[in-house]
Amino acid sequence: MGISELIFGFLAVLSLAVGGFIGWFIRKNTAEKLIGSAEEEAKRVIENAQSAAEAKRREMIIAAKEEVMHIRNEVEKESRERRNELQRMERRVIQKEESLDRKMESLERKEENLHRKEEEVEQLKEALAQTVAKEKQELERISGLSTEEAKQILLQSVEEEVRYEAAIMIKDIETKAKEEAEKRAKNIISLAIQRCAADHVAESTVSVVALPSDEMKGRIIGREGRNIRTLETLTGIDLIIDDTPEAVILSGFDPIRREVARVALEKLIADGRIHPARIEEMVEKSQREVEQRIREEGEQATFETGVHGLHPEIIRLLGRLRFRTSYGQNVLKHSIEVSHLAGLMAAELGADVQLAKRAGLLHDLGKAVDHDTEGTHVQIGVT
Repeated sequence: MGISELIFGFLAVLSLAVGGFIGWFIRKNTAEKLIGSAEEEAKRVIENAQSAAEAKRREMIIAAKEEVMHIRNEVEKESRERRNELQRMERRVIQKEESLDRKMESLERKEENLHRKEEEVEQLKEALAQTVAKEKQELERISGLSTEEAKQILLQSVEEEVRYEAAIMIKDIETKAKEEAEKRAKNIISLAIQRCAADHVAESTVSVVALPSDEMKGRIIGREGRNIRTLETLTGIDLIIDDTPEAVILSGFDPIRREVARVALEKLIADGRIHPARIEEMVEKSQREVEQRIREEGEQATFETGVHGLHPEIIRLLGRLRFRTSYGQNVLKHSIEVSHLAGLMAAELGADVQLAKRAGLLHDLGKAVDHDTEGTHVQIGVT
């Protein structure tokens, strides 16, 4: 083997070593790059996951806050309603206390009158006793007279006393005759009223709502009439928008529906936002307000007349009469007036005052539902 072969072998070994080293170095760099890329990808995934988790956490916090706010609003609303109810109950209690105070004052006055009359009776008794004593003294003084003279004096005294008592008796008879005549006259008048009273069919069927300007009429009608159609459909009342300046006429036979339509339209005009959704909201709110007003009117009527123990449904029907008219008069005010008159008549005739007042208050109750039920208001009220 020559030197050239050794050199060639050495170079071959050296080349293999250098090639292996270079291959190893290249694989190392590639692996490091892959590891670095994987680490960056992992960091990016972790960061994205953290960002998503943070966003989700914020969303959950916001949702929780909104839920807390909603619950708080509901609690506050319920608290306000309870406070309002307590205030109404407090007003009713105060009114009842005032009524009791007035009754107590009346009883105290009657008691004072009784005491005063008792004192007057006692004074009359004392005066009579003194008169009798004087008569006895006078008889003793004249006892020395003859029998005929004593009898004459005694007869004169008895005659004067009998005349006085007869005059008192005649006066009492005249007074009783006048009272009896007055009672019979009142009885005749009450019978005449019952016979002459008749149903009256003419009553108010329209309500007028004032407008701030004629421009509001177009907003009430709405695009292609959608607003006015919505209001008429929800209330069952016809809206008449004509040439009448700054006014809208509500026409319908049901006074409760007409009142709901009037209140809702006034609220919409005051609010200024007139569209179907808002109209529906205002009609529902107006229905609740009118129903509450009906209950309050019925309770006030029973309080004014002193008729208690009525069923809540009857009280509600009484309140509905507030929106009815008959003979040109409000039916509820007419019923209250009839209740008072019936009580006065019953007191004069010696009848049951409370029963008469109750009958007077409820005599037109059928008119509260005669728009919805067949039959006369008398038949409806009886059933």
